[in-house]
Amino acid sequence: MSSRGTADQIDAKILRALQEVPDATIVAIAQTTGLSRNTVRARLAQYGQIGALEPFDWRVNPAFLGFPLRAFIFTSVRQRMLDEVAGALADIPEVLSVDGLSGATDLLVQVVARDAEGLDRIAADILAIEGVERTETGLVMRSLVARLDQPAANGAGA
Repeated sequence: MSSRGTADQIDAKILRALQEVPDATIVAIAQTTGLSRNTVRARLAQYGQIGALEPFDWRVNPAFLGFPLRAFIFTSVRQRMLDEVAGALADIPEVLSVDGLSGATDLLVQVVARDAEGLDRIAADILAIEGVERTETGLVMRSLVARLDQPAANGAGA
């Protein structure tokens, strides 16, 4: 890893190997990349320490767990209550992520639901949080582009 804390060419090799075979062993990654086992082991340990890899559970498709609907709820918040609203959103089990935005809306809240009634309840729960002024829900009809991890890893350390 470079001294700046960003991926270098060695990291790119390891990340590409993990993307191709996510459950690869250290030995397999070392063989695939031509790196030593100690280098691979040390880099993987660093990734865990600095939060460079996302948790495995985020890769599970929510539909498989009974949540086939996914939506984004654009949320406007009283600015002085942003932290309190974020904390309340974290307590809603169906909330997958909350991102702060610049522009007309403050937060982008990604949620999952079992059905339309569940989505309506989740949206109402969010709107009922003290400090939330307005919401607008966009239902995901289908995913058109998957995560772009592979191209990002290919460009790492360039």
